[in-house]
Amino acid sequence: MSPREKLQMAYELAFHPAQLNAAWNDWEQGRVADTGLLRETVDWAWTLHQRLPEAPAASARALCRLARYQAISRLYRLPSMLRRFREKLGSVGKTPEEVPAWMVRDIGLPVFGRTHRQPNLLKS
Repeated sequence: MSPREKLQMAYELAFHPAQLNAAWNDWEQGRVADTGLLRETVDWAWTLHQRLPEAPAASARALCRLARYQAISRLYRLPSMLRRFREKLGSVGKTPEEVPAWMVRDIGLPVFGRTHRQPNLLKS
């Protein structure tokens, strides 16, 4: 798995409740081939919930998107779920105080729930 794919997976675990639930279920049912990779990705996902960097080497758009993801994820208690999952996986590494600048990327997430169809107002 490339670093870009691993970062995409970390974003999905950090901010997409269905992805985190699926990963946790797969791990509990023994369907995860590489638990080391899962542990590292969950650590990255947990890191994405830390304080935003003050002077990131990233675009303002990426920083705003990450802030929005962090805010919405609190509604689903994703930080608490990630912390528990991380403990169950045996991750005991130190967590940085803020999100590393290299992790602040403008990454889109899969659609959550049903897509909302917009009415076509131009059609008669």
